[in-house]
Amino acid sequence: MTFPSRRNSLVMIGACALLALAPLARAQAPAAAPVTVTLETSAGNIVLELDAQHAPHTVANFVRYVNENFYSGTIFHRVIPGFMIQGGGFTADMQQKATHEPIAIESNNGLKNVRGTIAMARTANPNSATAQFFINVVDNAMLDYPGGDGAGYTVFGRVVAGMDVVDAIRNTPTTRKGMYSDVPVNPPIIKAARLGK
Repeated sequence: MTFPSRRNSLVMIGACALLALAPLARAQAPAAAPVTVTLETSAGNIVLELDAQHAPHTVANFVRYVNENFYSGTIFHRVIPGFMIQGGGFTADMQQKATHEPIAIESNNGLKNVRGTIAMARTANPNSATAQFFINVVDNAMLDYPGGDGAGYTVFGRVVAGMDVVDAIRNTPTTRKGMYSDVPVNPPIIKAARLGK
């Protein structure tokens, strides 16, 4: 019977140790860096920090629209002072823009719908979010996962500058336009959305 030499034994032990540490190394991989987006609006700039670690697909979807200049010329079309401001889907004449396919919901990510966070708007179908988003102007715990419908709403970032602009928009007088309620009389326009501050 042959026995491994002392050197070969040490090599084998070292290799086993590396294999044992491999899952730990994967677990300690650096977190995805936050993504910064600036919304240049007619009311002032809003700077967002997007959380690609907790909502990777939602952030990628939002950045795709930003890179395509989709948000330029859209408005905040729904404003409820004690709730949120919503935008990213309609032009100033309330025409809804065509979007890419909806994305899967990522609401069960630990992020909460607190004041100053940005989340995806959707229909009753949890997996229906496309381009529209909203910024919470108060804490809205009822929107957190699982919410009343078992799905909640996906938070994917927060306002890091320009909350005064958000508050100015929330106080914009609203009216009803056709089938839409809570529409600003003079809708704040997103002039541009770009990566960075």
